[in-house]
Amino acid sequence: MSEERGIEKIRTYEEINQKIKSGDAVVLTADEFIKAVEESGLEKAAKEVDVVTTGTFGAMCSSGAFINFGHSEPPIKMFKCWLNDVPAYKGLAAVDCYIGATAMSETKGFEYGGGDVIEDLVSGKEIELRAEAYGTDCYPRRSIETTLTINDLNQAILLNPRNAYERYNAATNSTDKILYTYMGTLLPHYGNITYCGAGQLSPLYKDKGFETIGIGTRIFLGGGIGYIIGEGTQHNPQNQFGTIMVRGDLKQMNARYLRGATYNKYGTTLYVGVGIPIPIINERVAASAALRDDEIFTNILDYGVPSRSRPTVKKASYAELKSGKVQINQKEIPSSSLSSNKVAKEIALTLKNWIEQGTFLLNRPAELIPNHREFKPLEVKGKEPKVRDVMTREIIVGKPNDDIKDVARILIAKGVDHLPIVDNEGKLIGIITSWDLAKAVAQDKRQLHEIMTLKVVSAKEDESIDTVIRRMEQHNISGVPVVDQSDHIIGILTTDDISRKLVRRIIA
Repeated sequence: MSEERGIEKIRTYEEINQKIKSGDAVVLTADEFIKAVEESGLEKAAKEVDVVTTGTFGAMCSSGAFINFGHSEPPIKMFKCWLNDVPAYKGLAAVDCYIGATAMSETKGFEYGGGDVIEDLVSGKEIELRAEAYGTDCYPRRSIETTLTINDLNQAILLNPRNAYERYNAATNSTDKILYTYMGTLLPHYGNITYCGAGQLSPLYKDKGFETIGIGTRIFLGGGIGYIIGEGTQHNPQNQFGTIMVRGDLKQMNARYLRGATYNKYGTTLYVGVGIPIPIINERVAASAALRDDEIFTNILDYGVPSRSRPTVKKASYAELKSGKVQINQKEIPSSSLSSNKVAKEIALTLKNWIEQGTFLLNRPAELIPNHREFKPLEVKGKEPKVRDVMTREIIVGKPNDDIKDVARILIAKGVDHLPIVDNEGKLIGIITSWDLAKAVAQDKRQLHEIMTLKVVSAKEDESIDTVIRRMEQHNISGVPVVDQSDHIIGILTTDDISRKLVRRIIA
């Protein structure tokens, strides 16, 4: 039978806190502890070091704040609410709201969001409040417009459902177009790799077994003191994707560690600083706290595949990712972090200083975070239309040497706007549209190869309609050839097909 998780075999929380109070606690950052283990060995370092401090600073989209405004005169039961024109959730009591980091301004869009509102509040800036109501006997006011600062609020509680991923998949892009994602801007043809997390400073990776992290754990949060209140959403610890749910008082925080941000053409977010003290209570915890960047691995996924099951291009260590270059297919691909390692180090050091100064004591968790949790994806129940359900299978195709005028007459007769071009084996090699033909006739072109588009945007028959519609919107086109795995043409999907077969089905 394995040893009990969380057993305090080397030292107890009470012993650590007594040493903190007397100024005798030995506290090292995760970076420093790694060096101590390399110099003196794990067993000796574990006996000498009481606490290891960690840190991470990155985009944590599942973040937000509960706010209470107090009652106006006459009072109002807010039905809708905006802070600096960013909508806040109002399915709560009369003057409570929740502002989410990814909510976006109704006038500024991607330029300003809930994360920026939170940063501005913590910075002491004046915020515009606008709210609407339907009016009741006890809450007669129907609208309100005013300004406020964080000091005017009764409560401003940062409460983040999912923060501080243990590690995070890295991203690259195999397609021929730029992708705008929550992993940043991904350049075509494996042009770059982006990654998140602090590696050997990562709070949850320093206690992989979750032996010291749980409900009630006191942490560094946003520059102030916060608490872990449970596992985070999408907690998947058996695959090193553990997460935590945290809360803290915004009034005690520092805007240096809470920063609103925008991912280009994706959306808004909030960068959050989190640091967790790891008490060295047994050798398993010490061994986890001693893990180096070259021992911590994550997968580089191809975000060019629009699926939750994106293919893994390579498994890479944080040491390789942090080096700025990753080898893929014998080619060096530049890698860059979406998190700040510099601020992560600063957080770990600040937390170390708090403990050494005796202003930060450790809490024994009331309940440890689970070290195993079934992870369930969202399955779409019922029939969801695929390309095969909507595409046209009886299609007209052309060959590169076909006469343009002959093809134009056929397309007019058939009422077709898109003509895939195939080789002698039926493989897709190009496409032309009725607009291409019109220009070709005007320019006295003779054969299709003179005007056909060689880079063809295509689809597979098992893809979802939503995915292909998004692709067509991105390329501003009204139709795509449908091909099999060998690029043989098997059909075509157009906006007319979607309107005629799908929209009509929904209306019916």
